[in-house]
Amino acid sequence: MNLLFAFGLPGLVLIGAFLIWMCIHVVRSGGQIFWIWIILVVFPPIGALVYFFAVVLPELIRGPTARKVGRAARETLDPTRSYRDAKAAYELAPTVHNQMRLAAAAAELGRHDEAEALYAQAAHGVHADDPALLLGRAKALVELNRPAEALELLQRLSADGKEGQTPQAVLTFARAYEGLGRMDEAARSYDWAAPRLPGLEGIARQAAFLARAGRKAEAAETLAEIDRRLERANPHFQKEGRVWRDFAADAIARG
Repeated sequence: MNLLFAFGLPGLVLIGAFLIWMCIHVVRSGGQIFWIWIILVVFPPIGALVYFFAVVLPELIRGPTARKVGRAARETLDPTRSYRDAKAAYELAPTVHNQMRLAAAAAELGRHDEAEALYAQAAHGVHADDPALLLGRAKALVELNRPAEALELLQRLSADGKEGQTPQAVLTFARAYEGLGRMDEAARSYDWAAPRLPGLEGIARQAAFLARAGRKAEAAETLAEIDRRLERANPHFQKEGRVWRDFAADAIARG
């Protein structure tokens, strides 16, 4: 509150009007009520500014970049929002599409048991061999340390041809092979997938694999390449990139 009074009476009037405007927007747009708490009680006037840039400005501009910035800000402040939205959509219309969306949101939160169960439930009838369901469930099974089951699904995916040869599918193959101790096959799959995947997940997972395989010099070289890519990356990419950089560095440190 001392920050508010530092602006003087005219400033207080303007800030008060801005806070009220943001609160009205929350109510009229059907937003989460916790925003009002953030705007008026927890972080005034900073909370109102965050809401403006995260929610209001993207709506005003409607550009793809603005929407990405707004989505990133909302996910940082409310990381379970996508999951809640997906769950509400699935409860309203329990379609396979909505079930897949909920499974993906659960996986993003690290709820891999739930994601695996949702993918398994959705894969029935005409959707039994749906590539997105097979890959999504295989990724969840790898996270749950059930590589044999994951590999079985990936082999079914490969029977379809091109769907089992995407960089994300091959990366999942690599992780399943590693989990089964089939290190040569894992190495070949990491070598193929890492340079073909966008972002830093592929190369970071490859660095971690090299460290676990005792190839520490190669792992260190791969980590150096991650650092070089981060230096050239734009600020929006750097935030996500640092997460994968830390993932690789931690695996190398643990050996």
